[in-house]
Amino acid sequence: MNEETKLEYYIGQFTDGLIGYVPNLIKAVLILLFGLVIIKIIRRVITGIVTKKPEHDPTLLKFILDVATWTLRGFIFVSIIGALGVDTATFAAAIAAAGLAIGLSLQGSLSNFAGGLLIIMFKPFRIGDFIEAQGQMGTVNSIQIFSTKLITPTNQVVYLPNGTLSNNTIKNFSQELLRRADILIGVGYNSNMEQVKNVIFSTIKNTELILQEPAPLIEVRNLGENSVDLMVMIWCERANYGKMVSEFYQNIKAGFDAAGIEIPFPQREINIKNNGNLLQ
Repeated sequence: MNEETKLEYYIGQFTDGLIGYVPNLIKAVLILLFGLVIIKIIRRVITGIVTKKPEHDPTLLKFILDVATWTLRGFIFVSIIGALGVDTATFAAAIAAAGLAIGLSLQGSLSNFAGGLLIIMFKPFRIGDFIEAQGQMGTVNSIQIFSTKLITPTNQVVYLPNGTLSNNTIKNFSQELLRRADILIGVGYNSNMEQVKNVIFSTIKNTELILQEPAPLIEVRNLGENSVDLMVMIWCERANYGKMVSEFYQNIKAGFDAAGIEIPFPQREINIKNNGNLLQ
């Protein structure tokens, strides 16, 4: 068999094999297209079932959709492999062995998945809540399979691993309707404490966003190096917290100025000696 005959033989073999493989390719493409349609239908059905409830949880819906989507994609992938002529039993055994190895190396990811389930079940926070965790503060944008997405007040995106998040302290600022501000104010030692408290209570009464119930409270907390420190504990509606604190600081400054009450600042007395003589 000369070179030209060999080439024609190999081309013929390749063409016959390709033609024989076309039905498998067509089957695989149809499975892919059909599978994608099925995923869309199932997502719509799940969304319809969950959103029928009067108080449906967007967090739970997002998590269920993610898990269902990735599970169905796995089935579609295996089906396509089978349609292409790969032995699915052998492939499944290889996947199982690889899965074990990957599982051992990705224990953190499995922990994050379990953490996501715990967050969904016990609901320490929901989408839209403002939380502080792992040294980060922000509004919960989404709870994903492995991580939770926060949007910080400066509009940065932070992803917190669900495993670490579910096993550590979470401060949720959105669960309660009311919020208390603890504001430390220092006044001079020569100030009359009764007058100071009267000015503060008058400021509280005249600051519109401060609630009178629960009752505000003023306590002397510390005799500092330069000032007498008072803790002012005042309540407001959760949504008004930042604005209320700002207005209170502005009003208390004006009230102290009008009453002649000093807000002290750190001072130091320095004595300089020259050859043992104190210089004034």
